[in-house]
Amino acid sequence: VNGIIALTFLLGSAMGALGGTLYGAVYHFARPDMGFVPGLKAFIAAVLGGIGNIPGAFLGGLMLGMVESLGAAYIPGGSKYRDAIAFVILILLLWFKPTGLLGSPVSDKV
Repeated sequence: VNGIIALTFLLGSAMGALGGTLYGAVYHFARPDMGFVPGLKAFIAAVLGGIGNIPGAFLGGLMLGMVESLGAAYIPGGSKYRDAIAFVILILLLWFKPTGLLGSPVSDKV
């Protein structure tokens, strides 16, 4: 199991490095904080779906994308508040369902 986890991190890091290198080569532009917002949105999608639940993270990502797009389309000046919409959705969902959409409750161990 530890070998598989290490291989997963190795492959993810290699793909991220390759993607960053190719992006920099094509657009001649690179900054250290370029992936912060997409990474934050991925984290929000995982929390919305339920931590450790792959179908839940997929559902959370779909829901987040649809709500952001619809909010930007129907709220006056909504495109300015696109990131704020994501955080409001996260706060509301965690307030009413702390385990996420498909997450299961975790019992405390003493």
